[in-house]
Amino acid sequence: MNRDRFLTQLAIVLLSLGTALWMKPLGSTLWSVVLGAGLGSAVVALEHYLRSRPITTLIGGTLGLFTGLAAAVLVGLVLSLQPGIPDAPKTYLVLTALLALGYLGMVRGSASDRWWELFGAAAKSPGSADNRPLNLVLDTSVIIDGRIADIAETGFLSERLIIPQFVLRELQHVADSPEATKRNRGRRGLDILQRLQKNKKLDTIITDMDFPNIREVDLKLIELAKQLGAKIVTNDFNLNKVAQLRGVLVLNINELANALRPVVLPGETMQVFILKEGKEYNQGVAYLDDGTMVVVDNARRQIGRAVDISVTSVLQTTAGKMIFGKLMEETTPRLASDRPPGDRSERPERPRPLSAPTSTPPAGTPVTPTPPEMPEVKLSQP
Repeated sequence: MNRDRFLTQLAIVLLSLGTALWMKPLGSTLWSVVLGAGLGSAVVALEHYLRSRPITTLIGGTLGLFTGLAAAVLVGLVLSLQPGIPDAPKTYLVLTALLALGYLGMVRGSASDRWWELFGAAAKSPGSADNRPLNLVLDTSVIIDGRIADIAETGFLSERLIIPQFVLRELQHVADSPEATKRNRGRRGLDILQRLQKNKKLDTIITDMDFPNIREVDLKLIELAKQLGAKIVTNDFNLNKVAQLRGVLVLNINELANALRPVVLPGETMQVFILKEGKEYNQGVAYLDDGTMVVVDNARRQIGRAVDISVTSVLQTTAGKMIFGKLMEETTPRLASDRPPGDRSERPERPRPLSAPTSTPPAGTPVTPTPPEMPEVKLSQP
């Protein structure tokens, strides 16, 4: 195959050289040979470049080129109807329009290898009652988070996923970071993208649409979502607020996770594993399987143990849900039979005797004998 390709390229160069020698467009044989060899080499170099590009990009570039040339022809037609413009400036303007508009159309047409699919959502459902966009633009944070791949594998996502090139560049920058934590997060995001592309239930598109005049990635995402009529999928709180202010619909993965968490009501009991100490005095902190934080009062001594707690209150925030509780030992009163034998705090006092008992002197204390009482003698008078 390489030999056939080489022979084909050589034939193109020789054909161009032979045509230049036969027709001699420049008059001189030497310059005609140089022109023919240069054109043949340029065709071979262009063929090398085009082999590395997908065919859809070539189709888009060709359509864009013809569109630009058609616009240039209209410009030339308008200029030809102006009688006051001399022929030389008029010819220069027409040639400039052909070159500029043709180049701009070709570059814009080849900007994305699947550019026509980005705008095909409205054509698929023109009469739908709710004009819900079928495109979802993914943010860098939601790709690194990874839960979007799990949601997609369940089949709940029917929309088309769009990943811009500037998001890929940001992921690559994070993956090349010298810090181990950032590097691992960036590599995780690239692995998640591979999972999304391998998912046959999804249609994942990587688009080259960019906005050079906008520097921040978040603002580029908002502008891209506006042009495509798409939603932004993110778990970034700030991007969520800015997009809503600019009229762009946002899907927040954190809000979805909070909605799917089981409802816990005050008074319910559960068993948790106390993992660490809380911020307040004598508090313990545990976590549920879904990542919900549980704060337990008076559980500092139970760190490293599984305890039963009673839920006292539940706090719902935009960042998640927090559960507060206390140990079951504090909520259930002890019976007298459940108390340890050393616990004498609540034992009833014995009744004290009316008269104080005779105290027994301690051992080693010398005992002084008490003289017996002498009987009283009464003297009678003579």
